[in-house]
Amino acid sequence: MSDGTATTTDLDVRLEKHRVELTGYCYRMLGSSFEAEDAVQDTMVRAWRSYDKFEGRSSLRSWLYRIATNVCLDMLTAGNKRARPMDLTESTPLAQAALSPRPDNTWLEPMPDSRVLPTTDDPAEAAVAKESVRLAFMAALQQLPPKQRAVLILREVLAWKASEVAELLGTTVASVNSALQRARATLAEQQQPGSEAAASDPLDEEQQKLLERYVAAFEGYDMTALTALLHEDAIMTMPPFDLWLTGAPDITGFMTTLGAPCAGSRLVPVQVNGLPGFAQYKPDPEAGGFSPWAVQVLEISDGRITGFHCFLDTKRWFPLFDLPLHLEAEADQVEEGV
Repeated sequence: MSDGTATTTDLDVRLEKHRVELTGYCYRMLGSSFEAEDAVQDTMVRAWRSYDKFEGRSSLRSWLYRIATNVCLDMLTAGNKRARPMDLTESTPLAQAALSPRPDNTWLEPMPDSRVLPTTDDPAEAAVAKESVRLAFMAALQQLPPKQRAVLILREVLAWKASEVAELLGTTVASVNSALQRARATLAEQQQPGSEAAASDPLDEEQQKLLERYVAAFEGYDMTALTALLHEDAIMTMPPFDLWLTGAPDITGFMTTLGAPCAGSRLVPVQVNGLPGFAQYKPDPEAGGFSPWAVQVLEISDGRITGFHCFLDTKRWFPLFDLPLHLEAEADQVEEGV
């Protein structure tokens, strides 16, 4: 092996060590799982190509964040803000419910925890990281101008010093502090639905039992049992549709009318956006067994489900979460003719 090959391999290893945290940073900046991964790949390519110009005046990590920030700011010049349905429209009564899709680039996208949350032995650090990828916080970030967004993430989430952020952005400490102040004020003004969602890490016994009851209710399509688990102001969303529903009567009413084909589904646990979630597989009458349908993200508070968010799009989400594209029917179901 030549020296050049050895150096290249060593650089690849050093760059890869930062992939997960950089993906988390780019995801918070862009609100899109796929754009975040594209941004990190672009960052890695730029770093690899210009490494001979890296003079080591900052750490490799700081240098990578500078490149990633520039990549994200370039991607955000189009001005698109990722959103949730409740950020765009008023809640719709069930009687007026209609499934109107919007383009993919409208929506805040889900992300597997494993792709954005680096392993850490510090419980406080882990808690901050999880809170900072939850849907409500991610939606709030999207309301900030790109540079304020970068400052807030670097200072509040990643705990960088003001001087480090100023150096990264090529500005002054005073400018960074001012941007942070404005960003905090903007977030404080927003009443984000779902912002009160809380889940222990790991889930406490009460939360674990709540999820077990939810799985039983959903897989059994038992609307009475599901109603008992939902907060009175619970929200249900279904991107790419802009419809969102509030309250157990409308949510369960939808599930037994327009959502009736979901009866008999199976749920597989996933860790998504720092919250509990499930991959939902619908019965497949043609192929048998179950086919991918949605990634569900659940928001929990005070022993009830406050948010029930279903991201529909089997061609993108299930591969992203490394999930199988088919589930076989269980033996007892086959015998019963289910």
